[in-house]
Amino acid sequence: MATLLIAEHDNASIKDATNKALTAAAALGGEVDVLVAGEGAKAAAEAAAKLKGVRKVLLADNAAYAHDLAEPLAALIVSLAGPYDAIVAPATTRYKNTLPRVAALLDVAQISEIIKVVSPDTFERPIYAGNAIQTVKSKDAKKVITVRTSTFGATGDGGSAAVDNAAAAADPALSSFVGEEVAKSDRPELTSAKIIVSGGRAMQSRENFTKYIEPLADKLGAGVGASRAAVDAGYAPNDWQVGQTGKVVAPELYIAIGISGAIQHLAGMKDSKVIVAINKDEDAPIFQVADYGLVADLYQAVPELTAAL
Repeated sequence: MATLLIAEHDNASIKDATNKALTAAAALGGEVDVLVAGEGAKAAAEAAAKLKGVRKVLLADNAAYAHDLAEPLAALIVSLAGPYDAIVAPATTRYKNTLPRVAALLDVAQISEIIKVVSPDTFERPIYAGNAIQTVKSKDAKKVITVRTSTFGATGDGGSAAVDNAAAAADPALSSFVGEEVAKSDRPELTSAKIIVSGGRAMQSRENFTKYIEPLADKLGAGVGASRAAVDAGYAPNDWQVGQTGKVVAPELYIAIGISGAIQHLAGMKDSKVIVAINKDEDAPIFQVADYGLVADLYQAVPELTAAL
């Protein structure tokens, strides 16, 4: 059995999600090749070649793959799919957009957000916002799989795979790149941060995120998250959203401030190792999953906590 793992990267380096998805791919039991598609992505390919257990790296370096357009990337993956029994990618925004297209082009059913590999054709995945675990057995000759990386450990270095060039596939030209606005931050990315401080609707304004949440996060060297309610209200940017329709995270420490704990939010963070909740409502659902709960006014408690740190 051979598996093609699609790397999540920024052209210069491999993202932590790739290391975790590699752990899942290796659990399938066969050889694992890694595809790095981008523009000027040689450094990322060389980093992928150092990962333990990688047989070879395929580098598709072309302007068509510079801006994460799903159609050309899907066409590339399909063109390379022939010798592989499984195509695996982390369940990031990029591949939630791309892999369903790959599955459709291959005429197979995608298996989404697996949390466990039971056997090469059987997997576990969460459903109903994580309240039930479904066991899926696939009869498709080629498996198309996305991995919920929060449940897998990261594979480390220790490999010395060869890097081969992969020819670009014909671009379907169904979409074109217009522009982008990229948020830049010195804080850790949410999906790889060991500590996350999140704020909810109770923050009441963007200014309060800046005044209360961000200083605490900076003291802890943490990433900053938010509930969907806070994002929808404009208190926080979209890329901070944690939850079923945002990012799924599992840090060592998750601090939820002014977050009630709706089921959609819990689905994105309940696998965190330690959960701390600060909320003035003692009946808030967040306290049902919290390891430590503080019933207090966040506008008093958070500055005291930040000062103590």
